[in-house]
Amino acid sequence: MSISATDDPFELFKTWFQEAQESETNDPNAVTVATVDEDGMPNVRVVLLKDFDAEGFVFYTNLESAKGNEIRTTGKSAMCFHWKSRQRQVRIRGMIELVSDEQADEYFNSRPRQSRIGAWASKQSRPMKGRGDLLQAVAKFTLKYAVGRIPRPSYWSGIRLKPSSIEFWQAGEFRLHHRIEYCRTANGTSWEQRMLFP
Repeated sequence: MSISATDDPFELFKTWFQEAQESETNDPNAVTVATVDEDGMPNVRVVLLKDFDAEGFVFYTNLESAKGNEIRTTGKSAMCFHWKSRQRQVRIRGMIELVSDEQADEYFNSRPRQSRIGAWASKQSRPMKGRGDLLQAVAKFTLKYAVGRIPRPSYWSGIRLKPSSIEFWQAGEFRLHHRIEYCRTANGTSWEQRMLFP
């Protein structure tokens, strides 16, 4: 199976994502996010994509976490989707920006109440003596926000990866895979595409 390329990589991604949602058993929106720390060491983890459009790909996190700090320090990141059921992969690289406060608030308020409590309770990526530390913090904020609205912490928001390149990979027989890369043009208003050797 080859790749049916279009002029707009977001249209192709939308098609592939919809097909992955039909065939992937768990979390078709799972995406690996790569960053680089202050020592130049790469760091990678899996997060969940929560939104995408022509502006980029959005996930949410604690901005004081390792990934939050690393992304804000460099202003750059990369993503990789892998859909085994479809034998497909999408690699994305680019600059990042924070979503608007309104967008972050809307998504935060849509989360289950205990997930919102967790955003307050977890000092993400920082050491703790034992799980009791986390459970105590959960109890503290459960009591604090026992009734009424739970506000979004100022350090919790959405990160949008604004792609400079998007590569689509489709498995081929005998490792003769299909690869198409889209790169933003210099003026940033359109895309150039090229085929790559597998």
